[in-house]
Amino acid sequence: MRNPHGKKSLWDFFSFLGATLSDAIQIRGNRHISPMVLMRQILFTGYEALPLISFIALGIGGLVILQGYTLLSNFGQGNLVHMILVTVVINELSAMITALVVIARSGTAISTELGNMVVHREIDLLRSFGMSPISYLIVSRVYGVMAAMLILTAYFNIIAVLGGWLFSQLFSAIEFRAFFNDFFNQMRLSSIVVTIVKPLVFGLVIAVVSSYEGMSVKRSSTEVPQRTIKAVVNSIVLIVIADFIITWLTWVLVPR
Repeated sequence: MRNPHGKKSLWDFFSFLGATLSDAIQIRGNRHISPMVLMRQILFTGYEALPLISFIALGIGGLVILQGYTLLSNFGQGNLVHMILVTVVINELSAMITALVVIARSGTAISTELGNMVVHREIDLLRSFGMSPISYLIVSRVYGVMAAMLILTAYFNIIAVLGGWLFSQLFSAIEFRAFFNDFFNQMRLSSIVVTIVKPLVFGLVIAVVSSYEGMSVKRSSTEVPQRTIKAVVNSIVLIVIADFIITWLTWVLVPR
């Protein structure tokens, strides 16, 4: 027997997604999109997350090199560690870990902030002024999170590769230029595509899901933390699914 409530909730989400994408596409003629909200979202999601991203990326890059040299040197294939760095960090971990950090910081903040605005009737106030809450509050955040995800992922990759070079000095004094030459020789078009597509898709998923859960709060403030938890869980699930789909499509469609 089908659950009518679950069906309605799913329909509401796709309706919300459609309205958000429709307003997002019309960005040039949409006067309700707030540059201030957009810049504040980029600042909070991107700039303020740099220290944490730096620490994680440095550790991940170093650990990949450490484990890679330890394993491959036993087979006389230590030079293949650059391939592991590209395959593991650039193609997969950078966007995924960055997305998890953004969910923990910005996803929860978006859901909580919008939920409180609903409870305090601020959304109704915007409508009474003739302003679109979707354009003013949601689309601005969507663009902000997507831009921040793209920047943070690129930054993650840079720091991870630098961390890999630093840790590689434990095994042999590899010149900076030689290390990066070997690294870029392992880069493929597919790697460049996924480092652009994944952050943008992940940012869209995080912003839309978090905004939807925040706007789904009804009257009580006790719903806010419940919706925030749902935003985190649903964002992680959808990101994993999106990651699998993008990776598969890239493998099939993009020349290697």
